[in-house]
Amino acid sequence: MSTKKIHFEISERKVLLRFFDIVAVFSGLYVIGFLVDFTYFSFSHSNISGFIVLACYLLTIGAIFEMYNLQVASNQFQIIKSIVLTTCFSVLFYLLTPVFTPFLPSNRIQILIFFLSILISLLLWRIFYQKYLASYRFEKRVVLICDSEQLSDLVFDLSKIDPHYKIIGVVCTTENNVLAENQNIDLIQGQNLNNFVIKNAVSDIVIASQHTKLLTLNLYNQLLHLLESGFPIREYTQVYETLTQRIPISHFGLDFYKFFPFSRSNNNKLYLLVARIIEILLAIIGLIGGCILLPVVLIGNLVANQGSLFYIQERVGKNGLLFNIYKLRTMQKNAEKNGAVFATTNDSRITTFGKFLRKTRIDEIPQFYNILVGDMAFIGPRPERPFFVKKLSLDLPFYDTRHIIKPGLTGWAQVNYAYGENTADSLIKLQYDLYYIKHRSVFLDINIIIKTISTVLFYRGQ
Repeated sequence: MSTKKIHFEISERKVLLRFFDIVAVFSGLYVIGFLVDFTYFSFSHSNISGFIVLACYLLTIGAIFEMYNLQVASNQFQIIKSIVLTTCFSVLFYLLTPVFTPFLPSNRIQILIFFLSILISLLLWRIFYQKYLASYRFEKRVVLICDSEQLSDLVFDLSKIDPHYKIIGVVCTTENNVLAENQNIDLIQGQNLNNFVIKNAVSDIVIASQHTKLLTLNLYNQLLHLLESGFPIREYTQVYETLTQRIPISHFGLDFYKFFPFSRSNNNKLYLLVARIIEILLAIIGLIGGCILLPVVLIGNLVANQGSLFYIQERVGKNGLLFNIYKLRTMQKNAEKNGAVFATTNDSRITTFGKFLRKTRIDEIPQFYNILVGDMAFIGPRPERPFFVKKLSLDLPFYDTRHIIKPGLTGWAQVNYAYGENTADSLIKLQYDLYYIKHRSVFLDINIIIKTISTVLFYRGQ
């Protein structure tokens, strides 16, 4: 019998990283106190606030610099960059908040020891994580039950989402049971499912068949027995949504309504009131910041853009109502003289200064006015133009569903995916938007804000 391998779910891996980051840092600070004369950070009851503040800084700033992005955590160069930035800013903020943290030491070498202790502790722990915990030996072994025509797409999608999620066996519910160019997957006869699961230490069974009525009685009984034994059996759309944090609308059938138990936050008056108050405050702060940057933007526009500063465009808002959105102009004059087209990566219509405005998201600052007057929210699906809404509503199912809440300055799709250059890209962004509408919450909003800050700091705007 195969020994069952250790596997951490995506959410568990992120919790693991956060927990052991803090453990590693405090352990490093504790050890350094024995090795050298280090007194700035003391392990005493009087420094409890220092513990809490340092942990909060590390976790928050670490999230901003993507230390808990699993792709970044598995890349040696990227994680070193994130650790250095996180350590620098965490130590800086810690030093600048003496009300809650120890006062600056007279011996400045203490600050250097403090910085190096945190940096080295994080580096050692993350190297250990990359070598032992992010490796394929912790993969999840999965059996997939699906129609034969779905097989190639489903295997590709799941392996692309999470390389640790390995499909080792397939039960096909339709004829033509061909494993398309994949010799590492066993074709399981329905009657042998139970034996295969035990022999190969399978962790999950995923059912993706659109023809569940074709499940044989024997296969059904085996699945029922496994379920009653506590074995996890999940439906493909649930797995997809959990792993990707998108709604897989292309896999919906006639019972689509089962997949849209929208978040109660969409109708929670307290949540909406608090969100609106915060939006107004952020809009006022954003407009003040825009006024401070206005002279620099004016000069850059006169030199590099040579045209009007602002750009007004009609967009579709909540419940399909139209409103005018305000932006700083980033494209050449008459950029759409041949008709409306999607903006693309390295779009030739975008001016040199316009690229800078887009990358830094400065071009979005006038939209704080839209937020102030209530046309937009701070977080939500990006508002699209009527021309594209009409087209995409015909091409993509449930596209109009994104209009049940206000459009946003930033959103779940914006922080997880680049510009939509075509209908396929728009489908992926729609999946993210629907996920936000379905799971809308304070926690998800905070996650989006942190990811937005990362996007700006790493110059990833489009």
